Amino acid sequence: MTRPLSVSVERVIKADRPRLAAFAADMGNAPRWYRNIASVDWKTAPGTSPGARAAFVAQFMGRALAYTYEIREHIPGERLVMSTEDGPFPMETVYEWFDEGAGRTRMRLTNRGRPEGFKAVLMPVMSLAMRRAMTQDLAQLARVLPR
Repeated sequence: MTRPLSVSVERVIKADRPRLAAFAADMGNAPRWYRNIASVDWKTAPGTSPGARAAFVAQFMGRALAYTYEIREHIPGERLVMSTEDGPFPMETVYEWFDEGAGRTRMRLTNRGRPEGFKAVLMPVMSLAMRRAMTQDLAQLARVLPR
């Protein structure tokens, strides 16, 4: 069994926590701030309640990926956990939000998974590519967040 892949990035964004968290937690907004996500198709009623599911089409490391995320936990304004069993390997994504003073919020984005077989050999390259993409995604989120 391979060791898990875990990548976290953080960014302080000029926005109050409830507004930033509500926008980021809405999977329908993902194509606006995730540069690799081309589309989202809700498989359940749109929402952030546990059990809500959305299918994503993305590009990563030159490959087209299709996978469905399901919300596992949502504490509005604090934490969102979603996971997928589809795609290149099972993955869990966690968003966390923390106050950083008046009108500023620190968002932590974490992706965890356990690649198997040949994909496990690529973990160091995947980790670097994920960190770079996730850092760019949080920067894009800061740019597109409605005022």
